[in-house]
Amino acid sequence: MAKIVLDGVDKVYSGNVKAVDDLNLEINDGEFMVLVGPSGCGKSTALRMIAGLEEITDGDLHIGDQVVNDLPPKDRDIAMVFQNYALYPHMTVEQNLAFGLKLRKIPKAEIKARVDQAAAMLGLEAYLKRKPAALSGGQRQRVAMGRAIVREPQAFLMDEPLSNLDAKLRVQMRASLNQLHERLGVTTVYVTHDQVEAMTLGDRVAVLREGRLQQVDTPKILFDQPVNLFVAGFIGSPAMNFVVAELQQDGEGAQLKFADHTLPISAAELDARDGLRSYVGRQVILGLRPSDFEDDEISSHGPAAMTVTADVTEELGTEINVIFTVNAPPVQHEDAAALAADAAGDGPGAESATLPLGADKTLFTARVSPRSGVRPGQAVTLSVDVTQLHYFDRESGLAIGHPANR
Repeated sequence: MAKIVLDGVDKVYSGNVKAVDDLNLEINDGEFMVLVGPSGCGKSTALRMIAGLEEITDGDLHIGDQVVNDLPPKDRDIAMVFQNYALYPHMTVEQNLAFGLKLRKIPKAEIKARVDQAAAMLGLEAYLKRKPAALSGGQRQRVAMGRAIVREPQAFLMDEPLSNLDAKLRVQMRASLNQLHERLGVTTVYVTHDQVEAMTLGDRVAVLREGRLQQVDTPKILFDQPVNLFVAGFIGSPAMNFVVAELQQDGEGAQLKFADHTLPISAAELDARDGLRSYVGRQVILGLRPSDFEDDEISSHGPAAMTVTADVTEELGTEINVIFTVNAPPVQHEDAAALAADAAGDGPGAESATLPLGADKTLFTARVSPRSGVRPGQAVTLSVDVTQLHYFDRESGLAIGHPANR
């Protein structure tokens, strides 16, 4: 096992295209680190630089105590798992697992022991004599992981290994990956576009955008304390709702006004967020997570509520997503634009992004109890947990009161 450190790492392609920009990231020995971000954010490029498949333009890469910038991939003692499995079709599962060890002249008895151990760990014992064509997608991906495991490397590098699997199988494979990491304890760097995958797998998660590291922390801290508008909108499913609101004085406390809604903010809540009081009388970007709403008839978070008309309801069994509009224009900020561009592709929220909206309306999602009787076209009063609101500076997009922004 090994610690991996990227120290001011850049990757610049021809035409002065900077794919990775001054990346500083320390991955601890035995840690499961997930790199996440929209397409083109530099996460796969960073992984390939760690693997030695891409040259580093500037900065240093340490694996263990060694600077490995000029070390070829075969000498870095890492194993990579790819999105497309990369199995040899003419070889059996057993031969695929053993192939890399044979190239390294490992004794036959040790090869057999390692292959048998990996097969048992991954539930592949019954498939050792089969060829990849006779396996399901999930079984092929387990073989690809087994081929990495038998290497007993210092680190595993995984580039979107579950993206070709169907939704149910991805959930199963995530659980398998968690168990494997608990058992092996090998440093793992995992790249994904899927923030749900990132949140369920990572000890820590690094969020990238346009080649730059936005924030790295535990999944819970990323969710509860995003450093900026982009991280707040990218982490969480369904995504955080944003609107420009005016923070107005109201006695010792304040109130947030946007569209035809007013949310009261107590003096205690105002003072709990460092620097928020200085925004009284000004506009902020307000962030509300779908999970911080509830149908007021079922449970009230307090005096803060919004009465809206449900445009769409998504009944998911354990919850209902209520999709509605507010009479306020979409937030104009480069971070919001980047999130919208990602949602319009194949990222989180792509479905909602296709609903037609006027220029003066913003789409919101609330997640409420399945006991709610709300139906499309109905008015519903949604209570809001104002203790969980997020506030961002309109100009910078930085989270107000976040320790990193003080």
